[in-house]
This record gives sequence, structure tokens and C-alpha cells, in this order.
Amino acid sequence: CSRQLQLVRVFVLLAAALAVQLWQAPPFINLGASASRHRVLLVPPRTRCLIQCAAGSDEPLEKLSVPDNFQAPEPKPLEVTRNDLLPALIGGSLALVLRLLSGVFVVGWRPGFVADAAKELKEGRYALQLFGDGGLADTSSAIEGALPRPEKSLMLYEYEASPFCRKVREALGNLDLACEMRPCPGARSGFAEELFALTGRRTVPYLVDPNSGVGMFESDDIISYLYGQYGPGADSVPLNLKEPLASVSAAYCSLARGMAGARPEPRARPDNMQRQPLQLWGYEASPFVKLVRERLCSLMLPHVVLNAARGSARRAEMVKKTGRFQVPFLVDPNTGIEMFEAPEIVEYLDQVYTD
Repeated sequence: CSRQLQLVRVFVLLAAALAVQLWQAPPFINLGASASRHRVLLVPPRTRCLIQCAAGSDEPLEKLSVPDNFQAPEPKPLEVTRNDLLPALIGGSLALVLRLLSGVFVVGWRPGFVADAAKELKEGRYALQLFGDGGLADTSSAIEGALPRPEKSLMLYEYEASPFCRKVREALGNLDLACEMRPCPGARSGFAEELFALTGRRTVPYLVDPNSGVGMFESDDIISYLYGQYGPGADSVPLNLKEPLASVSAAYCSLARGMAGARPEPRARPDNMQRQPLQLWGYEASPFVKLVRERLCSLMLPHVVLNAARGSARRAEMVKKTGRFQVPFLVDPNTGIEMFEAPEIVEYLDQVYTD
């Protein structure tokens, strides 16, 4: 009975969250049969200009300094380098199971085998060495060029602990799409004020697609739009991104991580939102990447997630760039730092982006 009561409470909480998302929903524009199910706002030129500009004043920003004696750590793939990471990694791994591996594979993923994995990596192609010289190589609809690709990066107002935002981030990973994240912890901090200025609401997720001039609320509508615009079709959305499974399981995932990323860091620098977006190579399902994403969100730092799930074309891009594939990989244009290793990345962010 107690378990049933807990389940009922979860459904009530989710229903309340959905009601808030639907409350005062703005009027939508029918874009025709292909988008008639979506509630969208066409983004006017003024709004596009605001989106392209950093929040805050035009005053020069204080130059950021790299921590004294800083050295990027040596990459150690698939290793738990510190015992204090275990609880976070266990929580992240539990979330992976609860979400039925959502966000792990790009659509159309198929495994393949190569005789010499080291040679593949040396020549700038992704391969995972498994036994002897042999290894696993991926192919997918993205690698084969079967998915339409946006010319300009998408933008998502979101925060890490929101189950509705998680669904959208997983869909972006499934479709191998890069996206600039504008964190709004708790939908009341960070870029929430910018979102309110643009739309009159502080509801997340909110997707901006500068390629079509569309801005869109509602996670299910966003996912259908993404699959229709940049995937195999809106009717191809997988079961683990549909309701009621998606939001219920995603809510438990956030609870398993202690709702990390739902609140702003009190020590965050006040000019964080005005900084150039950082780049984070990774994918939603990785518990190592999750640690960095949670910190970026609580520090309210704009960042571009370069999704690199299994079957991603970006895995080969990273091999060409760094000589290896390992995530998370952070590129900070504000300091020029590039680094692997989740715990060291989190420490670096705290040292640079807090007072």
C-alpha cells in the first residue's frame, strides 16, 4: 500500500508540473499539416537579436584567469579515479536503467567490427578496441548522412533536474544534434528572466530553432518537432520518450541524483551568463557527463552540448581533434582551457566561475 501511495504521489506531482506548463499557454500558429500538432511561436527579428546577444550590460567583462599551477589531467578512459565519485556515478547509472538506455544510441545505430582498432583511431576514425587488435565501430543514420542537419545551432532554455527537459535532451542526443543550453535552475534563476522577456513565461523547456524561426514550449511538442524536422519523422519517436513512461522515469532519475542542477550555486559569479558558451562533448546518458552538466547548470553557464552518443558522427570528429574518444570533454573559450575527466572539470569550473 505504501508503494502504491508513493506512486500516486509521484503522478500527482507530475500532473501538477504539467498543469503549470500548460497554464497560460501562448497562442500558437498553425504552420500547416506537418506542424499542426505543435504549439509554436514564430521568433520575430527583435527576439532573434536578443537571443544572439549575451544577457546583461555592454560593459567589458572581467578577464578570467586560469587557476595557479593548473594542468589539464591525463585522460583515463572508463576509470573511476576517486572514491567520492561512486555515489554520483551509481545514481547516474541507475538513471540510465530507469530511462531504458534513452539517449545512448543515435537513430539507426548499428554495430560493426574492424580488424585493427588502433589503425582506425590513428587515421581519425572512431573505433572501440575490445579484443586483441579488433574493435567495435559504429554506423547510424547520422553517419550515413540520412538525417537533415541544421545550419545554425539550436538553443534550449532548460535545467538539469527537470524531467521534461531531460526528455528533450535525450531526443537531441538520439538525433545527434548540437544545442546551446541556457540554464534556468528551477525555472526561476539564470536565463529564466531572459526567457520571460522573450516569451512572457518562465516555463521550460523552451526550444529556439533559428533555422526555421520557431520557438516552442511543451516537451512532447518539441520532441515531435525535432524528429519531424531533423529525424526520421514525428511518427518515429521511441516509446521511452513518450508519456507516461518518460516523465515518471525521468522524475525518478532526478530524485536519484538528489535534484542536482535544480538550484543556482550561491557563489556563482554574477557575470556567468554573459560569458561565451562553453563546449561540452558528451551525451545525456553518461553518468560522467552528468556530473559536469549538473555543475554547468547550477553555475548558470551557457554551454553548447556537442552530443556524441553511440553512432554519432562527432565521435570521429573528436578522434581527429584529440586523438581519442572520451567524454566528458570541455572546451572553454573564455580561458582557452581544454580538458577531460569529470571531477577535475567540476573543480575547474568552481575555481573559475565562482567568487
